[in-house]
Amino acid sequence: MDSVSASAAQSQLSEHEIWWRDHYDFLKEKGYKLRSRYTPDWVPSWTNTNKIDINCEDGIMARHYHLLDAQRIQDGARVSLKRINIKMHPYEIEIGRYFCSSLLSQDPANHCVPIYDVLQVPADGNLAILVMPLLRYATDPYFDTVGEVVDFIHQLFEGLRFMHRHHVAHRDCMQLNIMMDGSMFKDAWHPSDQYMSVDLKRPARHRTRTQSPPRYYYIDFGISRKYDASDSNPLEIPIYGGDKGVPEFAQAYTKPWNPFPTDVWYLGHAIQETFLDCYSGVEFLNGLVSDMMHSDPTQRPNMDEVFSRFQVLRQGFSNWKLRSRVAHDDERSVFDFLAYCARRIQYIVRRIPPTRTSLL
Repeated sequence: MDSVSASAAQSQLSEHEIWWRDHYDFLKEKGYKLRSRYTPDWVPSWTNTNKIDINCEDGIMARHYHLLDAQRIQDGARVSLKRINIKMHPYEIEIGRYFCSSLLSQDPANHCVPIYDVLQVPADGNLAILVMPLLRYATDPYFDTVGEVVDFIHQLFEGLRFMHRHHVAHRDCMQLNIMMDGSMFKDAWHPSDQYMSVDLKRPARHRTRTQSPPRYYYIDFGISRKYDASDSNPLEIPIYGGDKGVPEFAQAYTKPWNPFPTDVWYLGHAIQETFLDCYSGVEFLNGLVSDMMHSDPTQRPNMDEVFSRFQVLRQGFSNWKLRSRVAHDDERSVFDFLAYCARRIQYIVRRIPPTRTSLL
């Protein structure tokens, strides 16, 4: 596509963006304001100027057909809107609301994404819009120290154990369904380009995870299920989530399986993809992740065992170990190492703990 064609494409809303534009007034009435690109009378801000469309805030297309950001009019908070087909995902609202109940929402072990509101789409009883906090992918920016990795994995194990203890199997807890809040970011990021500030004028500035530890969340309960507490071995015909590599599904796709050991495999594989395949300095994860990904589901540890083993592992780490470096494949130059050393000295001088104090 040449530059003229690309510019024309940016000036036109895609089919799924038109749906959001057509519901602009409805959402505004409900207290949520979409960005200028989705106003009914939108005129591209680069019209009759020398500006380049992709450098303009309203020049970036939404990446997902069922997701969009908005601003909550009441307090200006940025939120995420998710359009769901209730017929296809009949339990998503129920499970989301369950974890947002007054009792469970106060539990610090609950890492399920909060649901602020559920909006019934007018003239279509089969569509609803979930309103949630605006989160970002958990793996960006890169991790810097063992302590940051420990905090991340602690929260993931704690969160999945919490779900399982409340008899909910996520069934799709793969890498892309793990998100984090924006507490480490100095700049608000653009919802369609999280690497850039909201005005697209510079990369979104951030602190390190050590300086401002984020909170991590599980999202997307579209194929999740809640079971009766008395059912110790629930069986389900497999439903493929985002990760297609589940060993038991390959063995017999039409055979029902207990989804809880499958969750353990999903999370183990997510940790392997995030850390073991990309970082040095994380070898301490090998044994536990290998057991979580055992090809035989009956041989995998449950989440109580996973969490307990990780706590024993973590308690054996000194502060020196927690401050030690983990290096991504893209960050192994001498300059990167010297920058890490400077940060480490700063943390020690300023007495910034190597991981969340709740883990110490």
